Amino acid sequence: MTTTLITGANKGLGFETARRLVAAGHTVYVGSRDAGLGARAAEEIGARPIQLDITDDASVAAAADTIAADGGLDVLVNNAGIAGEWGPDNNVVGAADLTVDLMRNTFETNVFGLVRVTHAFLPLLQKSAAPVVVNVSSGLASLSRMSTPGGPGYNYPGVAYPASKTTVNALTIQYAKAFPHMRINAVEPGFTATDLNRNSGAQTVEQGAEIIVRMAQVAPDGPTGGYFGNQGPLPW
Repeated sequence: MTTTLITGANKGLGFETARRLVAAGHTVYVGSRDAGLGARAAEEIGARPIQLDITDDASVAAAADTIAADGGLDVLVNNAGIAGEWGPDNNVVGAADLTVDLMRNTFETNVFGLVRVTHAFLPLLQKSAAPVVVNVSSGLASLSRMSTPGGPGYNYPGVAYPASKTTVNALTIQYAKAFPHMRINAVEPGFTATDLNRNSGAQTVEQGAEIIVRMAQVAPDGPTGGYFGNQGPLPW
């Protein structure tokens, strides 16, 4: 039986991924900063709730201890993330108004939170016969696409969110090289309607979760150190 932890899983892409993996036979931990919301979400789909604030050392350590005591972990889905540059009416903070505080706040969750969680759960993953890590990135992480006129994301004005997700991609590469026995990949769900973008996305969570679910179930001889969307590998 495969045991999976998904961060930020009480709603949106995380919840849909959890629902699909439970249906596929995984034992799934629904990680949620709010314990009450997590418990309700987990009960709805037959998963296990676990309080997990990825910006808090003590919360992450407690979650790791709980899951270790329950038997360990095979799959980690680093899904939790924020896009603080999105304002009311979908206004986006661009380069002219970028502040250190916005950058720091975005990186605290999207980058440092991912590192904090990954570091805490690596000892459990290393004991698994088929360890997998899925880092939820973004199409805006692709430097080649962002810098090519007419390409996807070229006209997006924000800075903090794309920079954080480009860093996630770099982390994915380095972790994959450091742990070649694991399957560690970054995925781009697509512009999905979630609370992250005030439900302005162009596709459903069912569509967006497809690549996350697929890579969470990658075989031990499958790809690692890659960056994938629903249609296949993406350019860095």
